[in-house]
Amino acid sequence: MEPSGQSLGRGPGLGQPASAQDIAAIDIVIPPSGAGLPPGGGDARAGAKVYAAKCESCHGAKGAGKPADALVGGKGTLASGNPVRTVGSYWPHATTLFDYTRRAMPVTAPRTLTNDEVYAVTAYILHLNGIIGETDTMNAQTLPAVKMPNRDGFVDHSKVR
Repeated sequence: MEPSGQSLGRGPGLGQPASAQDIAAIDIVIPPSGAGLPPGGGDARAGAKVYAAKCESCHGAKGAGKPADALVGGKGTLASGNPVRTVGSYWPHATTLFDYTRRAMPVTAPRTLTNDEVYAVTAYILHLNGIIGETDTMNAQTLPAVKMPNRDGFVDHSKVR
């Protein structure tokens, strides 16, 4: 069945030129350096509330997983025959946790969390993994300074000749 002209009018605008404003609205990627992190902030205590309301149904209580991937645990398993890849065991940069959460979560309503909520949930997940303290505030200055346990577990191909 061919789509009707009416349904095409409600589509994503394929074939329409994107304006600079259109591109700026979706160009919110945060690189590992943290360049472009937005204003705002939050700690694990605030993040626990956001997590319970918007994340726990997929990632389980305290990030234990089910039905979606676990966010906590797995330390020391990467070199084993059954590696458990979580934020705490695998992710090399805390800034990419913020980036992914802001762009893709919650899965049923991506990009609906405020910057403060994203910082708080990021802090909560980092806290659950024992990477930061419960009262440590994550913001544009502190988040890039977080040393992830697996930060040195990847090869930086930009430095390989």
